[in-house]
Amino acid sequence: MKGENNNLENRKYVIGGVAIVIIVIYLIRLFTLQILSDDYKKNADSNAFLKKVEFPARGVIRDRNNELLVYNQHAYDIMVVMNEASGRLDTMEFCNAIGITKDEFIKRMDDIKDRSKNPGYSRFTQQLFISQLSESDFSIFQEKMYRFPGFYVQRRSLRQYVYPYAAHVLGDVAEVSPSDIEDDDYYQPGDYIGKLGVERSYEKELRGEKGVQIMLRDAHGRVQGSYQNGALDRKPVAGKDLTLSIDVKLQALGERLLQGKIGSIVAIEPSTGEVLCMVSSPTYDPRLMIGRQRGKMHRMLQKDQWKPLLNRSIMGQYPPGSTFKTSQGLTYMTEGIISPTQTAFPCHRGFYHRGLHVGCHGHASPLSLVPAISTSCNGYFCWGLYYMMSNRKKYKTVQDAMNTWRDYMVSMGFGYKLGVDLPGEKRGLIPNAEFYDNAYKGSWNGLTIISISIGQGEVNLTPLQIANLGATIANRGYYYTPHVVRKVQGEPLRKEFTERHYTKANRRAYDYVVQGMRASVLGGTCKHLNRGDIIICGKTGTAQNRGQDHSVFMGFAPMDNPKIAIAVYVENGGFGADYGVPIGGLMIEQYIHGKLSAASEKRASDFQHRRIAYGKANR
Repeated sequence: MKGENNNLENRKYVIGGVAIVIIVIYLIRLFTLQILSDDYKKNADSNAFLKKVEFPARGVIRDRNNELLVYNQHAYDIMVVMNEASGRLDTMEFCNAIGITKDEFIKRMDDIKDRSKNPGYSRFTQQLFISQLSESDFSIFQEKMYRFPGFYVQRRSLRQYVYPYAAHVLGDVAEVSPSDIEDDDYYQPGDYIGKLGVERSYEKELRGEKGVQIMLRDAHGRVQGSYQNGALDRKPVAGKDLTLSIDVKLQALGERLLQGKIGSIVAIEPSTGEVLCMVSSPTYDPRLMIGRQRGKMHRMLQKDQWKPLLNRSIMGQYPPGSTFKTSQGLTYMTEGIISPTQTAFPCHRGFYHRGLHVGCHGHASPLSLVPAISTSCNGYFCWGLYYMMSNRKKYKTVQDAMNTWRDYMVSMGFGYKLGVDLPGEKRGLIPNAEFYDNAYKGSWNGLTIISISIGQGEVNLTPLQIANLGATIANRGYYYTPHVVRKVQGEPLRKEFTERHYTKANRRAYDYVVQGMRASVLGGTCKHLNRGDIIICGKTGTAQNRGQDHSVFMGFAPMDNPKIAIAVYVENGGFGADYGVPIGGLMIEQYIHGKLSAASEKRASDFQHRRIAYGKANR
């Protein structure tokens, strides 16, 4: 009897324990459903309310002369609430109303439910079904919309571009990616975001703030009107307008002149750092990148062998050629390696020393700094670097000399990103002692690296950096960080665009380099710019390349009250005087005078129709 009693007692505890476990499980599940999970709340809310997001108008964009560049046009998105649409829809009638196939309908519905593609999916909230219907397409759908339960219309703004210019600066707008949503909880699937250019870098200023309208439903899901007479609604706040520093007429001329060529033109206002034009060729029409065809056009441009999506002005990294000699003259003079009137460096068609030869064209020799810049003498600047790297009274080692040289270059805006307000800027390359120690196992000297003195070898700059060199010389020793946005509505200009950056070179050195660049126009390699009405200072560059040399020009004008500094870079264009100088002169005339003379317009037409034959290496 005692054993039977023990078994009954144990069985009682087991049954009691099982009952307690079941009760605890039910309590946990009830807590999860009512407290932790919002499925029921969403379901209840979706039955009682319809929350309509109201999208703000995106800020418009104008050029420096208040010329409208980018504006908004109404477009319409079709939204779907899956919980309302399932099982009650005439699919074929719906597809005919918006002009899609049944297969396209099925795929879109599957994509919406796929959380890997649409991480914010909920069957109770509005999801984007199709975007950017035009007014005409929308009007057809609107007539039949009452037949399609669960589908709603949401009004949007569609970007429109007035001109076919400045695509790399303006950028474009497209649907957010999963990473965009992850990075910023402002966005929901189906929202739009700036993808390139200022549309990307000023996205938060341009986008504004969303509003919401809460509508009350009846028991049958029909909208009865605003909830609490709109007391809880929130009005959208329009995005802020941008005024660019770009002159659209100057930009248009630059794009004309680079047709059929690979290269870049960048112009800067020295007194502010404002970018007056930024041309990258080949380019594309920004009006291609709007509406429902945007994805198709973007894929086409991505596959184009000439890379029109690449903004060569800030992403192209090139040898600067002889434009770089100005920075060398500034460094040598400030460091005391040369004096401005010193004529101790011979040049008999080049630099000769210990079996090393760097060629040069014929000119008078020896030269001082001003005529060395004017004639673009290779020998002069090679000797300057050699004596700097060899000077053990001033520098303990060649590494000390090299890093001193590097510091001058960095102070002039080379080797690092300048910080322009566009995505994708590259830094170029300025080598230092560690770079050459690694390359040559510590055994190197001035002769080993002599080519950097004339803008070749390991030195690479972006066209923006070359233009900024011109702006720095125009200012006689300082620059402002280049920027393409002149004004954001209701906001001060960013602090980083108002601060002066001074170089290590002294003012006296700049005065002599300016004289050299002016002498180049009066009778040197830029003599075709000596037309008298504008006092231009310039420097050519012929950057060596495995194929045909690149044509480069850097300059500014007027000499004593600079309004524009410019860099022209034409791949495989030959001598700097072949393409760089004449294109630079036309751009300067357009900006200073606001138009081209009849003779200049004829030259512009000639260059517009010139084509350079490129091989696979340029693609």
